[in-house]
Amino acid sequence: MGSGTTCRMILGKGGKDMFRKLSLVMLSAFLLLLPLSGCGRQAAGPPGSGGKTVLLNGAGATFPYPLYSRWIDTYGQMHANVKINYQPIGSGAGIEQITKKTIDFGGSDAPMSDAQLKAAPGEILHIPTVLGAVAVTYNLPGLTGHLKLTSAVLAGIYLREIKKWNDPRLTALNPELNLPDQNILVVHRSDGSGTTNIFTDYLSRVSPQWRERVGKGTAVNWPTGIGGKGNDGLSRQVQANPGAIGYVELSYALLNNLPYALLRNSAGRFVAPTLESITAAAAGAAARMPSDLRVSIVDAPGENAYPVAGFTYILAYREQADPDKGRALADFLWWAVHDGEKMARELVYAPLPPEVVTRVEQKIKSISWQDKPLLTAKE
Repeated sequence: MGSGTTCRMILGKGGKDMFRKLSLVMLSAFLLLLPLSGCGRQAAGPPGSGGKTVLLNGAGATFPYPLYSRWIDTYGQMHANVKINYQPIGSGAGIEQITKKTIDFGGSDAPMSDAQLKAAPGEILHIPTVLGAVAVTYNLPGLTGHLKLTSAVLAGIYLREIKKWNDPRLTALNPELNLPDQNILVVHRSDGSGTTNIFTDYLSRVSPQWRERVGKGTAVNWPTGIGGKGNDGLSRQVQANPGAIGYVELSYALLNNLPYALLRNSAGRFVAPTLESITAAAAGAAARMPSDLRVSIVDAPGENAYPVAGFTYILAYREQADPDKGRALADFLWWAVHDGEKMARELVYAPLPPEVVTRVEQKIKSISWQDKPLLTAKE
């Protein structure tokens, strides 16, 4: 029986005078206890919050937004006094805002560079949350089957060295497909993006020409093509232009039923972007992760490894200015990389390997206020 039904029963009871008086006394005591255990009881806040309302504002990467939204909603149901907002404005903007301390935490698919970390007014931690991949999507009406691409051909397209879909380098890879005599329109992100960082990191790793002429980053000077803001904007550009090619996060491609290419990995196999192939790419990540957890896993070894994959990160200051906010943030992050990871696969994200979770735990435990850890009770 719910507490609301109990309240109505107590309020509706009658009887003799003595019973009525006793009922009034009991009702008064009952109502005094309502904030703690009666009608409409709300969930408790994180340990040490004192029950006060805490507001956390975050912004950054668009890639993890569907999962972060689920996490925030679920965590909020358990801790009603913690309000968390997250704006998907791109990794570049997330890095900029956390550096300026206009938000409480940032999101980025790209680890901050040494120069960016040096420019920050305090030590920023990188907290990996899940793994994702970048899918190469295209608009070739009537094409059946997946397009196959090598790293050299993909770099050649984005360097504007391969301009036609029936270029011999493409038809040799795809003899079973009827590729048209049509110009290739390159589409790229127009905003600062962690997806762009992973994609250009891959091209830089596999193509000396790309590395020398363009390089990697959340934003680069593209040799050719048109831009679209966010996954949605880029996808609209590709879908509106027959012959177009672009790149989007895997979860976005699958949830929106977009075609994607098979990419040849370092073992010489054409691999589809799947949770299994992303996990394969991350298999050795824990062993070679540096102490700050900033790592690239593009073009990873392994027969089943998808070559354009990476971690996405929460960025947070180790030393917090507000103990209540810091405690709430640390508690949320701890919950996310444990209970929250169970929601990842449903939304097409690869959960962190256990070895990485162990490393992440130590980073979360280091979040402090006045050099005092905020999660001392965590095991």
